[in-house]
Amino acid sequence: MAAPTAAAVPAATAAEEEARLLRLEDQAEHGGGGAWEYLCLARRLRARRPAHVLRVGLSVLNDASARSRLASEQWTLYEQVAVAAMDCQRLDVAKDCVGVLSKQFPGSSRVARLEGLLFEAKGEWAEAERAYALILENNPFDQIVHKRKIAIAKAQGDMSLAVDYLNKYLELFMADHDAWRELAETYVSLQMYKQAAFCYEELILAHPTIPLYHIAYAEVLYTMGGLENLQTAKKYYASTIQLTGGKNTRALFGVCLCTSAINQLTKGRNKEEEGSELQSLAAEALLKNYKQHAPSKVPLISSMLKNMKLS
Repeated sequence: MAAPTAAAVPAATAAEEEARLLRLEDQAEHGGGGAWEYLCLARRLRARRPAHVLRVGLSVLNDASARSRLASEQWTLYEQVAVAAMDCQRLDVAKDCVGVLSKQFPGSSRVARLEGLLFEAKGEWAEAERAYALILENNPFDQIVHKRKIAIAKAQGDMSLAVDYLNKYLELFMADHDAWRELAETYVSLQMYKQAAFCYEELILAHPTIPLYHIAYAEVLYTMGGLENLQTAKKYYASTIQLTGGKNTRALFGVCLCTSAINQLTKGRNKEEEGSELQSLAAEALLKNYKQHAPSKVPLISSMLKNMKLS
């Protein structure tokens, strides 16, 4: 019997831990013990289960004996319950937990962040902004606070401000690829495609083997249009196909659409495009995929490819 691959082992472990979390959750909520073990595991897995964490966490905090046994760990639990309470809009519970932490740790930036989150949960955006500004005065490189400011701008629907905050954030933390992707998607939502393309170029330079960035860049270029952009988009659709072993249907469609658009712009004058076998291979792969997974759609795909003069 073959040994499991390296990729399969972490996946199995993650599934096992999630199953263990659910077992502990059921056990803790029905008085079977294991409450603290469940809360620790939920924190470690970063599981977003606020209603359950709130119920189990409060059962521990409201039991003076159980709380005292935690010693200094009780403050971590107050923080965990506060965040869960905000998620559940139990702002009274959140306020009490944050109040306890403020009294125990006066001047703590970690508690100040919780106070800012509480303002956000109440929809008091200006107060939250002020709270975060005070934190940044003392520590301009507080990554969490910068992210909260971006979240506030988005929550208010001010995408232009979100773009400003994201750009300022990336000046400080330029290696954060999730922020680059968020900025790119925000630019796309504002139809600022040239700026979005720049973000995806940065992502591809940093992570050249992630197909998601290649196809996103290709789609932005295709949307921008123009012969040069379409030719470059086709190349990145092709690289997506290569990176995914030919299994990305969206990229196969992209090659076909780019080829059709290029042919319309050049009216057959582009010899390089005419001599390329890429579009015919993409069309064949598309038909093969649909025959295997959606045979009822094959006539529609065949008709589309014929209209694009690719079959």
